[in-house]
Amino acid sequence: MSKYSLRPIGIFDSGIGGLTVAKAITQYLPKEAIVYFGDTAHAPWGDKSAAAIQAYSIKICHMLLQQDCKLILIACNSASAVAHELVKEYVGGQAIVVDVVDPMIDYLGKTYVDKTIGLIGTKQTIQSNVYSKKLDQRGINIQLNTLATPLLVPLIEEGSSNQGIIRDAIKSYLSEPVLCGLDALVLGCTHYPLIKEFIQQFYREKGDKTVIIDSTDIVAKLVKEMLENKGILSNRQLISQKKCYISDYTVAFSDLARLFFKGAVTLEKYRLWE
Repeated sequence: MSKYSLRPIGIFDSGIGGLTVAKAITQYLPKEAIVYFGDTAHAPWGDKSAAAIQAYSIKICHMLLQQDCKLILIACNSASAVAHELVKEYVGGQAIVVDVVDPMIDYLGKTYVDKTIGLIGTKQTIQSNVYSKKLDQRGINIQLNTLATPLLVPLIEEGSSNQGIIRDAIKSYLSEPVLCGLDALVLGCTHYPLIKEFIQQFYREKGDKTVIIDSTDIVAKLVKEMLENKGILSNRQLISQKKCYISDYTVAFSDLARLFFKGAVTLEKYRLWE
């Protein structure tokens, strides 16, 4: 096995949402080392300008390249929408770059042609029209109904004490006419799998069989395939190291990181602008 194979996978998001993808990657690739960056000081990114998200993303990628990452995963739909091309240009040949939108587009193209699909996400993701544009570019015929759901990420970042408010927000958003009569609903934010159970409960109570699609397993499978195709999968025998960097300490992030990685995680504060 080459030294290149032993390099870690870098993952970043505005906060705790990307941990859902990181968890899936550790399940599919248990021998890979992980370096995660949660920009908790600036979360949520979904209501930030494209320029701000691009600046955060480049600064984080610089840090992940310093950590010698072999692959960098943009585990944020907002950043995938407005910073993916810029990140690829910045990283160049130093690492593989993966976003969370393109794998979902591929999945929808294989599974939901000629169907009506709903998409919920942050204001930045929805206003960018990135999903519609990519579906059109690839000639995939899907009726895509979108709705910005800006209250959800701040509530999720605050932690489990907001469950009642989160349920009310979900009911209000998903009752909008644009999201009625769907074949499936795409969770267009990596935070949303954390409340997937509440979303499923909303549909169960209605007797609605809308399928809920999140990107976690879809992206993790793609990362595994890419590393396999490049011949750079790790086969280390020891327990792989998990490092989490945050730009500001939050109890919710600390608790979730330790839960997802079963306590085997190093948590460190890292200021982006120093």
